[in-house]
Amino acid sequence: MAEHLGPQLPLALRAPPDQRLDRYVQAPDGLLPQLRALAAGDAGRVAGVYLHGAPATGKTHLLLACCAEAQAAGRQVAYLSLRGLRGRVRLASEGLERAELLALDDLDAVAGGREDEVALFDLHNRLRDAGRAPLYAASEAPDALGLGLPDLRSRLMQCVRWALPVLDDAGRAELLRQRAAARGLDFDAAALDWLLRRASRDLGNLTAIFERLDRASLAAQRRLTVPFLRQVLGAD
Repeated sequence: MAEHLGPQLPLALRAPPDQRLDRYVQAPDGLLPQLRALAAGDAGRVAGVYLHGAPATGKTHLLLACCAEAQAAGRQVAYLSLRGLRGRVRLASEGLERAELLALDDLDAVAGGREDEVALFDLHNRLRDAGRAPLYAASEAPDALGLGLPDLRSRLMQCVRWALPVLDDAGRAELLRQRAAARGLDFDAAALDWLLRRASRDLGNLTAIFERLDRASLAAQRRLTVPFLRQVLGAD
């Protein structure tokens, strides 16, 4: 996936096929329609959309999915994670206001950095002047993010804000069923239940286990059954 490099916009942003809006599980009512409207450039007079939630609640999934939908509609998009960019946001954000949809991820990574916050404030204003609403994601709501610049906090508080939930067991099961079906995998119901009872509740870890099972199933040409999971994962 190509991301922002210097003052240029990415030529193509290729979100993984699992990261689409219709693959997001247990979305709050109204969230997906708003993101689809944002992707289509029909979000109305909103200052922006701000997603926040704990790790593994699907923030990056939604940002990439929204970008993919906008790109499929022929719009120019840019996605930028601020992780690892502390002290360099000014340079990294040059020209991003030209994107018809801009998704900025991991705002918490630069919270408290005066120069970075001023750069984000300036970028937000440039987008507003261009009539564009950015899509943000962070671990916390703007008033709990530890921002030192009141003007930036005020701008982010003006965005439509969505709190993303941690998936419950039914949501985790649905997520795995969706991913298995998308790849043509036969995930036995008993095997799915066995896995969910033994795997960590952390979604990142669960996804990593699924990818491991996917590779093993393809190599062995085996269905995802309890005996096969025991063989691959070495579990009792």
